[in-house]
Amino acid sequence: MNNRNKVALVTGGTLGIGAATALALAKQGHDICLVARHIAGETLSAEIREMGVRCHVISADLSAVAACQAAVEETAAVLGGIDILVHSAGGPAPGGLLSGAADVWYAAFDIHLHAAFQLCRFAVPHMQANKEAAIIFISSAAGLRGVKNALAYSVVKGALFQLTRSLALELAPFNIRVNCVSPGVIRTRFQNSLTEAQVKKNLEDRIPLAREGRPSDVADVICMLVNNTFITGENVTIDGGMSMRIV
Repeated sequence: MNNRNKVALVTGGTLGIGAATALALAKQGHDICLVARHIAGETLSAEIREMGVRCHVISADLSAVAACQAAVEETAAVLGGIDILVHSAGGPAPGGLLSGAADVWYAAFDIHLHAAFQLCRFAVPHMQANKEAAIIFISSAAGLRGVKNALAYSVVKGALFQLTRSLALELAPFNIRVNCVSPGVIRTRFQNSLTEAQVKKNLEDRIPLAREGRPSDVADVICMLVNNTFITGENVTIDGGMSMRIV
């Protein structure tokens, strides 16, 4: 690899887990490209640049194939390559089999799963030019066990596990590692719709460590997976023990 900094493309990079991950990777000396549907990253990008690394911001709706390709090509052109891909873009997809709307189902696949596939398809040729690279998908504890009235979300997050394993095998000859993290209840905007009763149940009955996670808890694990060059095809659950509870 040449002497440039490693470049990390982080989708959903201006909020929550994506923003925490971008900051954590920047602290390690990586140049960052933040990709988000609604850009509100001026303060974040300024904070990243103050660390002495470059930061580029792209506004894109990654549910469109052309947007995935454009984001990858712009990142590589502006920052000189792509070494790390973190797909954190997504969002809730409420509803069950009978209660959910069909467009919610298809939209969940587009942003969570299809975008992950397309981003990899366009980014891997850039990654192959490097000595090693890393891809990290953000799944969910919901993908491990399923969640009532969140059918599409649970299904697409579970599908990311298989995408992780299959790509890890396919890309290992190029020394491109593919891993996945599965957060539980993390205090982000995603959780703001919870009622006080739901929060209380999480803390008292569902999470053995009796606290919500922080975006930085997830970002720390992502950085570990980026830095450890002997881990691939794995899913790391970050949920305070919630997924081992029966209730």
